[in-house]
Amino acid sequence: MIIRYFSYCLSIHAVLLTALLITPAAFSSESKAPQQKQVVIANQQCTVCHQEQQHNWQQSDHAKSMAIADEKSVLANFNNTKAEHYGQKAHFFIEGKEYKATISYDDKSTTYAVKYTFGFFPLQQYLVNTGKGKLQVLPFAWDTRKKSDGGQRWYHNYSHEEIRPEDRLHWQQPLQNWNGMCADCHSDGLVRNYNVEKNSFATQWDNINVGCLSCHGDMSNHANSNKKNASKSKPRNVTQDITSSRHPTGQWLRSLGDKTAKWQGEKRDNTFMDTCFACHSLRAPLTDGIDAKKPFLDQFTPQLLAAPMYHADGQIKEEVYVYGSFLQSKMFAQGVSCLDCHDKHTMKLKAEGNGLCLQCHGPEVYNVKEHHQHENNSTGAQCVNCHMPDNRYMGVDDRRDHSFKIPRPDLSISFNTPNACTQCHEEKSNEWAVEQLNTWHGKAEILLTSKKDFMALSSGQGINLEQHLHIIADEKLDVITRATAIQLLSYTTQTLTAEVLAPYLSHEEDLLRLSAASVATLLAPAERVKLVSPLLSDTYKAVRVAAARSLLGSELLEVDQTAFNGAFKAVLKANDISSWRGEGRANQGMLAAQMGDMSAAEKSLKAAINIEPYFETGYINLADLYRSQQRSALVTSVLSSGMKKIPNSGSLNYSFGLHLVRQKKLDKAIAYFEKSMNLSPNDPQYAYTFVLALDSSGQSQQALETLKKLIVLYDDKGQLKELGLYLSQKLNSRADYNWFVTL
Repeated sequence: MIIRYFSYCLSIHAVLLTALLITPAAFSSESKAPQQKQVVIANQQCTVCHQEQQHNWQQSDHAKSMAIADEKSVLANFNNTKAEHYGQKAHFFIEGKEYKATISYDDKSTTYAVKYTFGFFPLQQYLVNTGKGKLQVLPFAWDTRKKSDGGQRWYHNYSHEEIRPEDRLHWQQPLQNWNGMCADCHSDGLVRNYNVEKNSFATQWDNINVGCLSCHGDMSNHANSNKKNASKSKPRNVTQDITSSRHPTGQWLRSLGDKTAKWQGEKRDNTFMDTCFACHSLRAPLTDGIDAKKPFLDQFTPQLLAAPMYHADGQIKEEVYVYGSFLQSKMFAQGVSCLDCHDKHTMKLKAEGNGLCLQCHGPEVYNVKEHHQHENNSTGAQCVNCHMPDNRYMGVDDRRDHSFKIPRPDLSISFNTPNACTQCHEEKSNEWAVEQLNTWHGKAEILLTSKKDFMALSSGQGINLEQHLHIIADEKLDVITRATAIQLLSYTTQTLTAEVLAPYLSHEEDLLRLSAASVATLLAPAERVKLVSPLLSDTYKAVRVAAARSLLGSELLEVDQTAFNGAFKAVLKANDISSWRGEGRANQGMLAAQMGDMSAAEKSLKAAINIEPYFETGYINLADLYRSQQRSALVTSVLSSGMKKIPNSGSLNYSFGLHLVRQKKLDKAIAYFEKSMNLSPNDPQYAYTFVLALDSSGQSQQALETLKKLIVLYDDKGQLKELGLYLSQKLNSRADYNWFVTL
């Protein structure tokens, strides 16, 4: 179970941006409720001719992605019903024709009119206007599943923990804001229209739900052309309308002796999936709104496979959607597209059960007990339960992993990754699962050394630079894994030579260029300018933006200045779009500081705290800015304020401990280091610093004893082990030294 999931779709923009706006440009429009644009491109233009497609689309979740709240769209029980969670109470009722909710916490109570329904199945959420054009998701959702499946009930979005008003995930905070987090994927042609100075929205859309325009874009010319043809009484050539070089003929066929089908026919053009990925991915927006006719990387910077969003082997962990997992799959590599499994308008699966997989996979090989080792037609005999295990998000929403991996309990032992065997047989061990698979299918295929090294890197285990570079260079690995490895280079080195990075800065694979551009700061300044400047004119905006960020402060050639200015403008726009949340404002401050404008940096970082007071990074970055200016009193003030607002923040306590060390108050710092370690028990850096502080204060023996108790709690023991060896030598304890060596 994922505990701190975001409300439906609310983690889709969770990628942190890395560069910021110095002087945000304000939109001129006043804040107002979401509405249709003045120039509306309506789905009705399409449905006049494409009635069958419209009928199919109406069966899809896309058609129900958002709606005005009324008796037709609201699925929940608003008949004077109540819900409660950790002291937070809700009363749902109907007044006149309006659906309303009264939300109470402690002694505060406010009543809201429900403006829109959001989503359809397996849950439906409800949006209310909280002022300044902001629509927020109510903290309780309606479980739309059948009652026999546990549905038909109100439940809290964070049902396993208390979310108090001072929590960043509280329903009135930016991370639960519809305009910024969810809107562009639930309505056609949506633009946020965020006003930076007023901290307000004037959001608009073409159509309230996901219809023709979200996938096909503006087809006005197509519609107008057909109208002209009709007025001239010319018969319409439907085949010509729907057939083009982008829809080549071909099919998946199995030849005699083939276990799986191969594509036969004209080469497939799967670039249409960029439109799918625009919403079915975890990504940071580069533009305000989505254009179905523009490439994915021209509108977004995607989150790759790094922890904590993914497990070490690339399986989904947090709410990451489909893009990152599907790009890892052998199916993607072979040219399989979304529409091979999903109907293009209903979006439902094309076949039920194993029939879907058996379109391409030979039933005589895979749909037999000799393969799946379970009773035929049982749950265990279903392909998806072994190769597409699901995770539950939003409390009730089960989503399947699209990397189509083979269960590997042997890797679970080494890297603490999940596997379908023990997820189903919860009472059994990974060792039991390994033995069963060995009996049925023989020993598991030997893992590529590069893949194993990537898993070690992703799980925090140490690898050297040579191993790391081998991951990146191995063409047997999928591209997104290699691109992720490039982004993680700072884990194994502080500098790179041109010889190492140059091949990827000019690589034909877009993701490799993007990742290489993002880590180009590891190059020497002269090499960076020479190798990265060409990417300022890259085909894709995501690459251009990454290049501009890496070249900030560099001495560019005059010939590259125009390209840099254009790319840097895109950086500013991206930051502007995301400045409704703490990360956006903090990034603005970081960029301003990097450009030497400390006044603008201070203003942006203060704004980050103001618009999102429970965003700990805002306090830490502002304190760092004051520290760089040797304004220690302000450092103390900012961090103290942050700890008062967010008392359970490990990073704030850690930062305050470091501040005390710089003030030569080590004895006081130790308590904050210990607290940070206890608040963030999965971060070995905090434990390392706490033990080191004990040693530095003259308590070396206690430091060693404490470390021996702590080190067993962490998966990543590398740095802690080195500290243990150091302390053992310092105290001349051979027994302790040998103990750490054997870990």
